Amino acid sequence: MDLQIAGRTALVTGASKGIGYAVAAALAAEGARLVVNGRDEGALREAAERLRARGAEVHPIAGDVSQSKQVKALLAATREAAGDPAILVANAGGPPTGAAEDLEDGAWAQGFDLTLMSGVRLARGVMPAMKAAGWGRVVFVTSLAVKQPIANLTLSNAFRAAVTAYARTLANEVAEHGVTVNAVAPGWTLTERLDGLISDDYARARLIATIPAKRFAEAAEVAAAAAYLCSVQAGYVTGQTLVVDGGLVGATY
Repeated sequence: MDLQIAGRTALVTGASKGIGYAVAAALAAEGARLVVNGRDEGALREAAERLRARGAEVHPIAGDVSQSKQVKALLAATREAAGDPAILVANAGGPPTGAAEDLEDGAWAQGFDLTLMSGVRLARGVMPAMKAAGWGRVVFVTSLAVKQPIANLTLSNAFRAAVTAYARTLANEVAEHGVTVNAVAPGWTLTERLDGLISDDYARARLIATIPAKRFAEAAEVAAAAAYLCSVQAGYVTGQTLVVDGGLVGATY
């Protein structure tokens, strides 16, 4: 399917690896003009080179999206390099792990800025141009935790749920302007984040046994869902969370 986004500028954060990189690759395959962001400048340059090898136009802009000033700088640099983004995929690394009783205020503040406010600031920054153009796509990468909290991931559970509520609210406000706002909620996906959370083979096997698909997701499978939500064809889909989890979440709704 041609998603009809060739030539549109897409800003993807957290794009040096994992799901963010896979989303960038999926959009590149559709002909989007890419601006990719990440904190590690070296890793980001390497990711950009891999994307260029696929024939993509790519502009790597390093920065920490948990910092308000750096978000503003990223948006300004994006406009200078590639014009106003018509597509935003807001993806940030996971916040610190920890049980609800154990987390101190500093960890909550870190999770707030990284997981919630990074997306809020990015969306706020791109929205005026999207509304003026009468077309835009915003996709937040969250987690299955918005449907089913995960033990020891208290901050992710709390702030990704907040992102979902924010996205739903924003979607209602901007729909009449041709702008859609959605989220992709990945299940357990083969990334470095998963390696950091579960490295033991026995623990992995036990977790896989709980997933109806009996395997972890590939990052490209999550990216395909995100790319669809960025498409022209998804123009009447807004305010939704698309869970990509191999059937793990057991809820009907």
